[in-house]
Amino acid sequence: MSISAIFILDMKGKVLISKNYRGDIEAGVIEKFMPLFMEREEEGNLTPIIQTTECTYAYKKHQNLYIVSITKKNANISLVFAFFVKLVEVMQEYFKELEEESIRDNFVVIYELLDELIDFGYPQTTDSKILQEYITQEGHKLEIQPRIPMAVTNAVSWRSEGIKYRKNEVFLDVIESVDLLANANGNVLRSMVHGSIKMRVYLSGMPELRLGLNDKVLFESMGRRKSRSIELEDVKFHQCVKLAKFENNRTISFIPPDGEFELMSYRMDSFEKPLIWIESVIERHSHRIEYTIMALSHFKRRSTAHHVEVVIPVPSDVDSPKFKTTIGSVKYCPEENAMKWSIRSFPGGKEYLMRANFGLPSVIGEDVEGKPPIKVKFEIPYFTTTGIQIRYLKIIEKSGYQALPWVRYITQNGDYQLRTN
Repeated sequence: MSISAIFILDMKGKVLISKNYRGDIEAGVIEKFMPLFMEREEEGNLTPIIQTTECTYAYKKHQNLYIVSITKKNANISLVFAFFVKLVEVMQEYFKELEEESIRDNFVVIYELLDELIDFGYPQTTDSKILQEYITQEGHKLEIQPRIPMAVTNAVSWRSEGIKYRKNEVFLDVIESVDLLANANGNVLRSMVHGSIKMRVYLSGMPELRLGLNDKVLFESMGRRKSRSIELEDVKFHQCVKLAKFENNRTISFIPPDGEFELMSYRMDSFEKPLIWIESVIERHSHRIEYTIMALSHFKRRSTAHHVEVVIPVPSDVDSPKFKTTIGSVKYCPEENAMKWSIRSFPGGKEYLMRANFGLPSVIGEDVEGKPPIKVKFEIPYFTTTGIQIRYLKIIEKSGYQALPWVRYITQNGDYQLRTN
């Protein structure tokens, strides 16, 4: 990657932090960045990379700051931007918010971090948990350095050695978020599931974990039936996963970080019936508007959705709300120009009805306001849309202790919208 220097600037281009790693650029080069940026902005030719005959600037805007890298070599620019993301994450772990004020309040610690994050232009330790073991937020007390964790020089840079727990436990959360967009005619325009497996690991020593899923490719190679297998798309793993093993035999093998982390994420197009469907009839009269809303659950009867909320937009000038529903409660939220129908428990295979009546002082403005879609929020425990299953989790550690994994499945709404007439 080879970054020559990193700068953090305020909105006016004033340098707050500067770190020259390779000594191959002049300090004044950064002063040319903001004029070049503004020139391209005026021309409408703004890109995150600005090249000159002298060097290449890559930058990321965050809050009221610009993070700028300068390089003279032919750098892998995608890795530069990946480093920007990690830099922001580390700073936020330390200071909660990364903005001009937090930069000014913590510049000693920031220089210590920049020393460890990059060495001679190449990224090194970028895991905030490891960094926090030997770089504290008391920047002026860093004269006496504590022992540098083994993880910094170890091949397993995301986990320290010598971790001990009285009770060894592993918690896995399989969380799926469902995106839906349907038009006013009842046709589904977009339906997609974004999933992740999140872990909380409280294990002693340096354990190796092996996770088995109902993976279609694996099942086919074993000659097993495919009815309960799944084929995931766009799978991304945490850096701890041994990718060569997964590519060879679909085994998810890894030495986990300590504590909370996301093991993997995935995506799948969903073509089944929407989990919760909303049918609406909206009738305008001279001085009132009536809503008839039907909510239907299209998942299996043994599952139950919790904390269901149907948000129905209403005109901004309605008054005198009246509601009638077969379940739950309805309230008018004038600050949001919406009514909210809340259902605490919604079993599968059910349908419920809600009617609402509002006074409507004026009948103009309908086209001007537009028609925002109905939005639905929900959470279904012990259920996944894709059918993903944790088949096993093996824990291998030289001391031979036993640890019980706890698995939880949750499906929830993502961007879930249904347009109305």
